[in-house]
Amino acid sequence: MARHWRAGAAGLAVLGLTLTACGGAKVGDSSSAGSGSSGKCGTFNLAVNPWVGYEADAAVVAYVAQHNLGCTVSKKNLKEEIAWQGFGSGEVDAVLENWGHADLVKKYISGQKTAVDAGPTGNKGIIGWYVPPWLAKAHPDILDWKNLNKYASKFQTSESGGKGQLLDGDPSYVTNDAALVKNLKLDFKVVYAGSETALIQAFRTAEKNKQWVIGYFYEPQWFLSEVPLKKVALPAYKTGCDTDTAKVACDYPVYNLNKVVSAKFAKSGSPAYNLVKNFSWTNDDQNEVAKYIAQDKMTDDAAAKKWVEANKDKVDAWIK
Repeated sequence: MARHWRAGAAGLAVLGLTLTACGGAKVGDSSSAGSGSSGKCGTFNLAVNPWVGYEADAAVVAYVAQHNLGCTVSKKNLKEEIAWQGFGSGEVDAVLENWGHADLVKKYISGQKTAVDAGPTGNKGIIGWYVPPWLAKAHPDILDWKNLNKYASKFQTSESGGKGQLLDGDPSYVTNDAALVKNLKLDFKVVYAGSETALIQAFRTAEKNKQWVIGYFYEPQWFLSEVPLKKVALPAYKTGCDTDTAKVACDYPVYNLNKVVSAKFAKSGSPAYNLVKNFSWTNDDQNEVAKYIAQDKMTDDAAAKKWVEANKDKVDAWIK
């Protein structure tokens, strides 16, 4: 699976950080706020977080915004926390897939009031620890976390310091894994692959070559149709068990993924806001578009066009 980070970086004094814009658009351009009114779209600033499922969301929303609503879409490739910082300045109009992030909700929605909830995406998000199918078949008891220490030595790598390696993806992703390893007293060390691409390749290679790999993964994810990874059962999630992130000793919750937009954008009158608010699809829909992009190597626009043309009724409901 490949991420498609396409353009250069531009300094942004307002945020004191660097953002990346697609299509040559410059971050900080005076036209970048979601300022459409009276049904005129103007420029629509869409954050794109670093996983292909989100890229699928953004591809389809951007395509519909451009081709159906006449918007000028500026995609900005940003990690989650950085994207939320852009709500207050107008640099970011919308984030299409929020995985919980209670800290960001508290800061930007409840506190600064620069962002508002724009409703569910329709996707159910699942995070957990997974192993390749061959390993689950050869050692079925490995799917119970209580047996992981029994196999820890099998997962050792040059980076895991004599412990079993628990492979995570991009360090910016939502993860409690280091705390889980500590609090469940597991003889493992979290090692970051660095990206979704690297994580997927590690699992693909492990299945092909029957290698011992355990790692962080999530659904919806198109890759599971190629290699049906098996989820390890961690202690069951109960409401509040993850409130103190340093003491977490339970599985991740099921996330009802949602959209977040800037408060300014929500009041702008832009048809792009109504599109974002109405946008909803299934895990299967997202996985289909993500597969077009990641496995079939289609461009975002081509992937979106293919899906949009086959799902006219859904798209019509978003722009009604």
